[in-house]
Amino acid sequence: MFGARGFDRSAQGLLGAGRDLADRLQAQLAVVCLGPCDAQLLSALEHIADEIIVADQPELASYNADLYLGALQKICAEPRPRAILLGNDTYSQELVPRLAYRLAGSAAGDVTAITVESGCLRVRRSVYGGKAEAIIALKRSPAVVGLRARAFAPAAEGTRSAPGHHVSVDLPDTTTRLLEHTSASAGAERLEDAKIVIAGGRGIGGPEPFIRLQQLAALLGGQIAASRAACDAGWAPPSLQVGQTGKKIAPELYLAVGIHGASQHMAGVSDAKVIAAINTDPDAPIFKYCSFGIVEDFRKVLPILHEKLSSGS
Repeated sequence: MFGARGFDRSAQGLLGAGRDLADRLQAQLAVVCLGPCDAQLLSALEHIADEIIVADQPELASYNADLYLGALQKICAEPRPRAILLGNDTYSQELVPRLAYRLAGSAAGDVTAITVESGCLRVRRSVYGGKAEAIIALKRSPAVVGLRARAFAPAAEGTRSAPGHHVSVDLPDTTTRLLEHTSASAGAERLEDAKIVIAGGRGIGGPEPFIRLQQLAALLGGQIAASRAACDAGWAPPSLQVGQTGKKIAPELYLAVGIHGASQHMAGVSDAKVIAAINTDPDAPIFKYCSFGIVEDFRKVLPILHEKLSSGS
């Protein structure tokens, strides 16, 4: 399912996971678009999907949990799909369990892998704050699954030419109203889509060092993030929080500055390809997860990194 946010990195991985699962099940891949669906998005979908269902009624132009849930329930009730894949953003976390209940199916969120064994869908997800992984058998269809952003590779462009069907769905009455909508700065990349993330924690001591982190991230073409401790202290907005109770990300590089590395935090970055850290405590747990680590005061390290990156050396 694609919403009004468009064909971002998370959506590309979602499409790739759907194509791969459909091929393994020898099934058809139907893509559902709720809200505006322009020609560019349709063109990206039609070579990979077997069918595209577009519900672009004005009421679906912006996210509303009750309306999106009602639309998906109506669209998915008739074909009775084997699986329904969504992202794992805030919106989808509302939809996954409710949609599974309404369709009498099964649900799992924050999934990092899907397999098929003896005809049964099995999903993998982190548990116990990232200390272990669980494999869950989803025996009741449809299996409604929320996929972790960047955990799945985009689909290779195929040779299909999927037809697009515009449908009009009878939407339910709802008393839910959107009172305010705030968004990130124009042009800012979503944290879940960033290839490089630099995060600050309690060890940086206050909000001012986040300016240095932002400058370093800009040089690397990345984004900044924060631990829960830093967000709770008011040093960074909650939208930047990474961890078990924050966002789950999988960047190419995750640089943790002044972050101790509790399991709750590492649960949000366990899929990062490379983890590096700067911390004054040589016994900080985060060094167990690192490919590279520096035991030093970040105030001494960041200026050197900034100078090297600025000079291109």
